[in-house]
Amino acid sequence: MKLLKKLFKIVLILIALLFVGGWLFTVTLHPKYNGELELSNLSEKVTVFYDEVGVPHINAKNQKDAFRAFGYVHAQDRLWQMEVIRRISAGRLSEIFGKDVVRVDKFMSGLGIEEAAYKTIADIDKNSEPYKLTMAYLDGINQFIEKGPTPLEFYLVGVEKEKYTINDIYNVFGYMAFSFAVAHKTDPLLNEIKEKLGAEYLEELGIPLSETTLLKNTNKREIKAEFSLAVNEIMDKLPIPSFIGSNSWVLGSNRTKNGKVIFANDPHINFGQPSVWYQSHIKTPDYEMYGFNLALTPFPLLGHNRNHAYGLTMFENDDIDFYIEENNPENALEYKTPEGFLPYKTIDKDIKIKGRQNAAYQIKVSKHGPIMNGIIEHLQDERPIAMKWIYTHLPNKLLDVAYEMSHAENLQEFKNGASKLHAPGLNMMYGDASNNIAWFAAGKLYKYRDILNRKIYLNGASGKDEIVRYLDFEENPQAVNPAWGYVYSANNQPDSIANMLYSGYYLPEDRAKRIVEIVEPKHDFTKEDVAKMIYDVKSSVAPKVILNATEVITVDDLSVSERKALEILKKWDGNYFKTEVAPTIYNRFVYEFLVNTFKDEMGKGFKQFMDGTMIQKKMIAVQMSKSQSVWWDDVTTEGKIEDKKEIITKSFKNAISFLNAQLGENVEDWTWNRVTTVEHEHPIGKAGGLLRKIFNVGPFETNGGNEVLNNHIFKLDSTGYYKVTGGPSTRRIIDFSDIENSITIIPTGQSGNVFSDHYKDQAQKYLDGKFVKMKLNQKEIEQSENRLVFLPKK
Repeated sequence: MKLLKKLFKIVLILIALLFVGGWLFTVTLHPKYNGELELSNLSEKVTVFYDEVGVPHINAKNQKDAFRAFGYVHAQDRLWQMEVIRRISAGRLSEIFGKDVVRVDKFMSGLGIEEAAYKTIADIDKNSEPYKLTMAYLDGINQFIEKGPTPLEFYLVGVEKEKYTINDIYNVFGYMAFSFAVAHKTDPLLNEIKEKLGAEYLEELGIPLSETTLLKNTNKREIKAEFSLAVNEIMDKLPIPSFIGSNSWVLGSNRTKNGKVIFANDPHINFGQPSVWYQSHIKTPDYEMYGFNLALTPFPLLGHNRNHAYGLTMFENDDIDFYIEENNPENALEYKTPEGFLPYKTIDKDIKIKGRQNAAYQIKVSKHGPIMNGIIEHLQDERPIAMKWIYTHLPNKLLDVAYEMSHAENLQEFKNGASKLHAPGLNMMYGDASNNIAWFAAGKLYKYRDILNRKIYLNGASGKDEIVRYLDFEENPQAVNPAWGYVYSANNQPDSIANMLYSGYYLPEDRAKRIVEIVEPKHDFTKEDVAKMIYDVKSSVAPKVILNATEVITVDDLSVSERKALEILKKWDGNYFKTEVAPTIYNRFVYEFLVNTFKDEMGKGFKQFMDGTMIQKKMIAVQMSKSQSVWWDDVTTEGKIEDKKEIITKSFKNAISFLNAQLGENVEDWTWNRVTTVEHEHPIGKAGGLLRKIFNVGPFETNGGNEVLNNHIFKLDSTGYYKVTGGPSTRRIIDFSDIENSITIIPTGQSGNVFSDHYKDQAQKYLDGKFVKMKLNQKEIEQSENRLVFLPKK
């Protein structure tokens, strides 16, 4: 008995020691928000005041010191995020996540982002201010790596910390640019529809054909969409969110109650943990900016000060084209050009895989770009398909763009910075204290011969399908101080300035229409009005879609529950509130409608049509308004031609039958919150179990839906559940009549350190449509409880 008691005491002591040791270990991993630290290469003391949501307010005597301190504080909150994002374009995810992401590494490293970065960095002006401040920022990050605690994720995945270089920054720029692009998910599918179904089907999707199309035949073979599906699957495996949309509007002085500009912006990005943006407020005698930075970027892409505010949305222009190359029949390492056969450039790559041997492969590159067949496995198309991407073909000035936007002192300087952007295409939104407002669609636009359709594969051998000219920036869509008193962007098709439609993958009119609907009749907006507007969940388009659908449904053919559901739909005003029933009915009906309209022709390609392109979003209202369509006919029913009435009635009945089985027979219980959730997933939390509870944030119920201002992006699929995967990555409202009380919110929290109090402290406020202040008042800032002082190392 005594022996058992002794063993019991020993076990208790060991458990206590393990607990205390674990607690002490985690304490060392907390970010440091108070006290003093020495930093090398500082010329003066830098003081960082942390406000109540963890935003660092950096006060320095000069910008180099400020950016060095910023690098340190950015790293201590987001080093893991920096580590993951820098590995994507370099094809280095497999080093930490193993064999499951080899396919991702092979694809991303084959795009030419690193090779383009080498050229840019070789030509960079090392005496320029952007370069000097960037190097100071990197120095701050690297000093944290030397002195600061290692984030928990590094221990869990077994990866060593490495210092950062400017190459890593350009790898982040490249990933950002590619995540904006849509062509790689869309063009191959459209080309396959053209080749296997024919012109009529493609033209009804808004893609007219021209003489250049290489039509094979129209024997209605199955659409496999191997290329597009592969890219979509690869992008879905990325551990860092992709950019997918955005809203912004800037109200001029004649639209506001106080006679000063009000600026609003909420970029839409796939959700993840930590949140995409890191906030900071940097103040020196010659510079001040409250900014929002991506991981490992020194200059903010969103920001404001007392003088001006700026932000962005995705332009959605087309900056990727695919070319069919023609190999030399005598030598597969050469391809045909108008000047004769040229050798492919070959690049050898080596992917390091955790716990396995390295994977070596070779990329072939034509004058148009990398041959995709070599970097997408199991692609059965034997024709060499080259990807031409403006990002890797033109000089990269992204560092200058971000620097000049954040350092501009007037509208003209901001425009000069925006004009240097080549890719990705961005709508640059601007407002200032002098009551200027502006919108610039930035990005290097270009023109082919008029009859060419760029959404279809081009002929790489002919020499006829090449760029004719690049447009001058003044030909880009833009508006400066328009007479109507506001500018806006919601990824919608822009007006023409150069007497041409700019090729792109623009989203449907829903959000843009809602912005105009709210703004146009009103001339006395306040900050509170805009805060309510940015959280708006009403669709202006859905009620019209329902009207077009219900016109052909015969009520007498419906069951009791179907009639009840139809009545609810008809009365719906388009609001996606949690307690509404109509959104549940509407989204299931839309899914069934798309299935019954497109799936029979598309086959396996239907999944890509739904998950990987924006086409299905645009086609909902367009297709529902048609009276005749080649897509109505179900090609699987021989000897019968279906029409609109049959397709819509079948879809509606299928939807109600599904919901009866899913949610019960009481239609009034089919509330939106029963089928929608949002969860912010951490790369490690995706493993599930305890790690999910530790690292993920959520799940939550939420107001919002696809293509409303409070945009909640989800996939329409067979499950009947809508897991929200993306939405506003921040909501920002800057009121120049009360600049010190401008407001923002982010989806989870400022810190990516799971032990920080600011890991998820904004999550519920975000869901509730609430905001926190973006502090600029120095006296208020200095009242902060947390103060971190950086001293020059002696």
